[in-house]
Amino acid sequence: MARHRRIVLAFWVLILLGGALAQPQLDQRLLAPDLSVDHSESATAAELVSERFPTLGDEQHVIVFDSATVDVDSGAYRTVITDALAAAASTSGVRVLIGPWDRPDRQISADRHAAYAVIGLDGDMPARSEVAGRLAHALDAHSTAQVTVAATGNSAIMNDVIEVEKADTVVAEMIGMPIAFALLAIALGGLVAAFVPIGVALAAILLCVGVLFGLSTMMPVNPLMLSMSTMIGTGVGIDYALIVVSRFREALRRNLADDVDPADAVDAAVAESSGAAGRTVLASGVIVMVSMCALAIVPVQLFRGVALSVSAAVLGTLLVSVTLLPAVLAVLGRRIERGALPSWLGTAVHADPTANRSARWARTVMRRPLAFGLTAVAVLAALAWPISAISYGNDIGVSQIPDSSAGRAASVLSREFGPGMLAPIQLVVAGAPGSPSVATTTDRLIAEFTGDPRIVGFDRIPGDGAVLLSVVPAVPVDSPESAALVRDLRAHARVIGAESDAAIALGGTTAAFVELAEVVTDRMAWVVAAVLTCSLLLLVIMLRSIVLPIKAIAMNLLATAAALGITVMVFQWGWGEQVLDFTSRGFLQAFLPITVFVVLFGLSMDYEVFLIHRIREFWDRAATGDAQANIDSVADGIGHTARYITTAAAIMVVVFGSFVTAQVTEIKQIGFTLAVAILLDAFVIRMILVPAFMRLMGRWNWWLPRRTGPGPVGAQRAADADR
Repeated sequence: MARHRRIVLAFWVLILLGGALAQPQLDQRLLAPDLSVDHSESATAAELVSERFPTLGDEQHVIVFDSATVDVDSGAYRTVITDALAAAASTSGVRVLIGPWDRPDRQISADRHAAYAVIGLDGDMPARSEVAGRLAHALDAHSTAQVTVAATGNSAIMNDVIEVEKADTVVAEMIGMPIAFALLAIALGGLVAAFVPIGVALAAILLCVGVLFGLSTMMPVNPLMLSMSTMIGTGVGIDYALIVVSRFREALRRNLADDVDPADAVDAAVAESSGAAGRTVLASGVIVMVSMCALAIVPVQLFRGVALSVSAAVLGTLLVSVTLLPAVLAVLGRRIERGALPSWLGTAVHADPTANRSARWARTVMRRPLAFGLTAVAVLAALAWPISAISYGNDIGVSQIPDSSAGRAASVLSREFGPGMLAPIQLVVAGAPGSPSVATTTDRLIAEFTGDPRIVGFDRIPGDGAVLLSVVPAVPVDSPESAALVRDLRAHARVIGAESDAAIALGGTTAAFVELAEVVTDRMAWVVAAVLTCSLLLLVIMLRSIVLPIKAIAMNLLATAAALGITVMVFQWGWGEQVLDFTSRGFLQAFLPITVFVVLFGLSMDYEVFLIHRIREFWDRAATGDAQANIDSVADGIGHTARYITTAAAIMVVVFGSFVTAQVTEIKQIGFTLAVAILLDAFVIRMILVPAFMRLMGRWNWWLPRRTGPGPVGAQRAADADR
């Protein structure tokens, strides 16, 4: 890469230009995330509705009319309703089902200032998202100074949330990038050196944008995929480049001090940084991508999309790190030291790493390993305890879009007609055409829940050998109470269905949310087992040890659990609502814990591999295998890497933490959890538990059973094993 630097740079300029041009096109193609579980009961219900009730469409929406000054009986109000319904009917993919005057007792408010019409949208989820967008545009033209008109429903709300999410990502990047650059400049002691990791991160993001744009032609791409890939791509891009740049500068200074020809010194430094730090980067990236693949165990399109987008971001970062970065370093050469900052900023990077504060701290920990180790474990375990009370749910996002058309319409609908009108629960009772069991079964279902205070009413819609029973909750569709109602309905429906010839399927938005939470709970153990198994095998190969990979996995589990425990305290229990500007719903987003676990487990291995590889270098150099060599190698390894691990961690905390400014709940929760976990991993795990554990284990840190044979090769392997 260094030898052919001009060709490499020209190649990357073209690729990144393509990514930049694809950015606005990708923004226009973002669609609502698919939260449905593959082959679930709600999916079966949706298929039955489409098959037996074709006139209803594939998703039911409402058009909400509202006025503060006139009522529905005025001529102006009637004209707005008539014109808006005509515009909706002429919009491709929209079916007008029930107008306000078809059921005035139910669809016109008590004060006669608000009304709604029921409509149906055709197509799968991506298609419905597009239809909802066209409908919103068509209705905008029919709002007047006296009467407002807007459509709301799951797809309409998701479309507006997407716009907020895109704005959140831009704001987070504008906050995170300048702070990250300042931290890099202080850590590396110069402005030019600090620009390199930022450039690598931006290049990786542009490459990922180009990949996502290509994927959008074959599959739906949602804003969560873009936000996650941007978040992770920025963090690991800066992280990986920092490791390589720090190793390059160290090697370059050493070569120049040995009076090596400047050109040869640069080439040798590029080779060393790519051969040592570059190998660490590749190892870390592979672990992240392998961890992300475990999400495929969960049968939900959302998880497959996140796994694909984050893997694309990490792969892009690796490609940039092993191709573009060496070429850039070769071009810069000694110029990478330009723009040096004054030493009073704490930017002196030439001090002896074996005697700095980090090395001295490591020796302090190793003098009392049990005391430090047990204290750290106790603190992390206490922080992890709230996980035992974790509760899953899904915030549909109405509170996050108060100023959008769909958000305002949802607020009017909830205030005037009840919160459950936004997305009623659907019970489809199907049987043979003319079968009396369909009617009997429907009657039993209604009788079982008549008088339930959680239900406002029932709508009974006959179809082709089926009945659609629409249950309108008295509580919000994304509340724990609504989820409990779904579980009760499902339990009774199964008992009644077992005693009847009719088949019953329960569907709707709330039912899909409940199924998502259940499948996440069911598959969590499988995902964790897959990640741990693959990580253990990879770490054994990379670290050439049995004990250290087991230690790394145990510590990472503890740090991840502690971060999730803090997230429960903040977002589920509501500690810090005022500071972080949100209102707790009493649960975490259902997909958050499993997604965060997979991402964190991969990311935390960056520091593990980087640190242990450096400790191994000093251990091998000592070649004595005694207790003092173990202490010295750990202290020297931490002394050489702590500055960069701390900086990389601080940058990741800033990048992830900047997403706490987001208005969208899941982005805020994910950014917060990742930031807290990286903080715990870098400062508690790496700076306390690692030196304490390695001091206690001594030479067993490097134990790895090997087969040895006769002759000098076998003898050397035996000596290596003993050492």
